[in-house]
Amino acid sequence: MKLTVVVENTVPGASGGALLGEYGLSILIQTAGKSILYDTGQSGLVLQNLSRLGVHPSTLDAVVLSHGHFDHAGGLPVVVEHARKELPIYLSPEAFKVRFSHSRGEKRFIGIPWRPERLPGGMSRFRFVEEPLQVADNLWLSGTVPRVTPYERGDDQLRDDQGRPDNHPDDLSLYYRSDKGLVVVSGCAHAGIINVIRHGLAVTGCDRLRAIVGGTHLGLVAEAQREAALEELDRLNPDLVAACHCTGFSVLARMAGMFGKRCVPAFTGTVFDF
Repeated sequence: MKLTVVVENTVPGASGGALLGEYGLSILIQTAGKSILYDTGQSGLVLQNLSRLGVHPSTLDAVVLSHGHFDHAGGLPVVVEHARKELPIYLSPEAFKVRFSHSRGEKRFIGIPWRPERLPGGMSRFRFVEEPLQVADNLWLSGTVPRVTPYERGDDQLRDDQGRPDNHPDDLSLYYRSDKGLVVVSGCAHAGIINVIRHGLAVTGCDRLRAIVGGTHLGLVAEAQREAALEELDRLNPDLVAACHCTGFSVLARMAGMFGKRCVPAFTGTVFDF
């Protein structure tokens, strides 16, 4: 399996300006003859970066939306516009919930910024996922992630339209069963990164964690939750921690201290082979 980070918050200086970044995430997954775009960033930038990577949306076999936030789903309309008419879009039925961020005294809409019925193809493109679903050889969608850890309580600043804490039942990750263990691809891991990993081990039958790639949201949760999750991640002893996006630079620095060369930030343009 080959993973290419198409869009992320940060672009390494060595990229030479060929790719651009924005607050968001999009990862291209290529495995077993299939190309799956996991998330689409927040704007049409995803199309530009795909083009510079030599990928046209018409070659995609599927799109997966990890959850219903603008910075993961905002680029979908431009992808669909240039994709084949039959392109399926996998997501949770809970992804279209109205969502807000309450931070620094401000209430801000952060949900999906487009109407599904107005996309080319309308609702017929959507494939709603609640249970684990195999989408390619050795590759699964998580479905709804069980919440089993007592400490992963999410980000209290994220609320629904009634002002209640949003527990993100729509959080979808991807699981790859490699010959060296489980590879987790996560958008933000709003279900809790340890919950996501444990569910992945159960779904794939893997007995160890090989890698995590993507957002962990550990930079935006309470300190007690962050420390407990990092302690458990250390115990799981992965070969690679390729965190990014909502993980935040301070937590990435912690991870670099914990995992050394096994920590490789998943910035825009980074490629991983498993």
